[in-house]
Amino acid sequence: MFKPSPYGWISQYFLGFFFAYGVYLPFWALWFEDQGVSATDIGMLIGLGLATRCVANLVITPRVHRVEHLLPVLRWLSFFALLFIGFHFLAGGSFWLMALATILFNLCCGPVIPLSDAMANYYSRLKLLDYGRTRLWGSIAFIAGSTVVGFLVAQYGTDMIIYTALAGVFAALMLSMRNPTPMPVTLEEEDADRPKITALLREWPVIKFLVLVALIQGSHAAYYSFSSIHWKEAGHSEDIIGYLWSLGVVAEVVIFATSKKLFSGWSLRTLFVVAAVGVMARWGLTASTTAVPLLVVVQLLHGVTFAMAHIAAIQYIQNSAANKMVALQALYNAIPLGAFIALMTALSGWGYEHWGSNIFWVMASMGFFALFIRLEPKPQDQQIEMKAEHNPQNEC
Repeated sequence: MFKPSPYGWISQYFLGFFFAYGVYLPFWALWFEDQGVSATDIGMLIGLGLATRCVANLVITPRVHRVEHLLPVLRWLSFFALLFIGFHFLAGGSFWLMALATILFNLCCGPVIPLSDAMANYYSRLKLLDYGRTRLWGSIAFIAGSTVVGFLVAQYGTDMIIYTALAGVFAALMLSMRNPTPMPVTLEEEDADRPKITALLREWPVIKFLVLVALIQGSHAAYYSFSSIHWKEAGHSEDIIGYLWSLGVVAEVVIFATSKKLFSGWSLRTLFVVAAVGVMARWGLTASTTAVPLLVVVQLLHGVTFAMAHIAAIQYIQNSAANKMVALQALYNAIPLGAFIALMTALSGWGYEHWGSNIFWVMASMGFFALFIRLEPKPQDQQIEMKAEHNPQNEC
């Protein structure tokens, strides 16, 4: 318990952090609203959080380039995230203090996801864990956080949003204080050189990777923002909408859990092509129908459009030079999953207002364009053998 395996350490850290993240993403706007913040200002605060995470991943995350630094940095980020969540209690009622709290929390929250993924990537390259099996615990915790806080808010009010997020980050911090066995260590001195973000952004293969993932993941923007509104206007109840959202996350968990078995031997190109075809099918159906049986199919495709694309992106990063992994992870979270989704969310708002459900055809077209981006195959990195007295993968 006090010297967990890499799988045990990372999966349990994901449990604590993504539990809090499952509270933050869906419910923080409700807490702002209860503080008397207008809808316009709530949008500004949420946008400020997205922008802060993007900047943090471009500026802060790439500086952590040696794998032995990942563990202490995650501990410090978790500690300060805990403080800044608590700071929200002092900020309530003041827009500028809430804006400051939002910036400070997202400065910590933003790098945590790529850095914890980078740590999982490191151990996955050493064949000490299965990334999909490890990452699924984050998705499970996200569902648990959203479910628990919804019940608590209904019973005790919106302050439970802050308390529940505090509990999740506190658990992540406590779990992070243990040392995994073996500890992460930079194995090659040349891997210690930190590549510049600007240099990576001039590499054509990296540009193509970011554009490809941005098209596939950015296609979810209208779904995240307007699918619930669209389904509500079609006459579906909040319960049905909630079940549909949960079904999407369940499909994601299943793909993560079975990815090693399902996609063994699949090329990176095949994974991205299937994800792109899934994008066209999913958003085409969403634009065409609101019949519940077909919406079930739409949500099951979340395992293809999000989870499969994420696994492909992680494989691309894992197959890169070791000293580029954290920087690529930072770019992946900052641009396709951050700035581009924020941009597409804003454009989706305009599009939904003028075109209604036809905005989802625009999202479907992004999958079509993604089909034409082909990443160069990379030679597999040499397998690194670890000298250990036992195989820690099965320990928790």
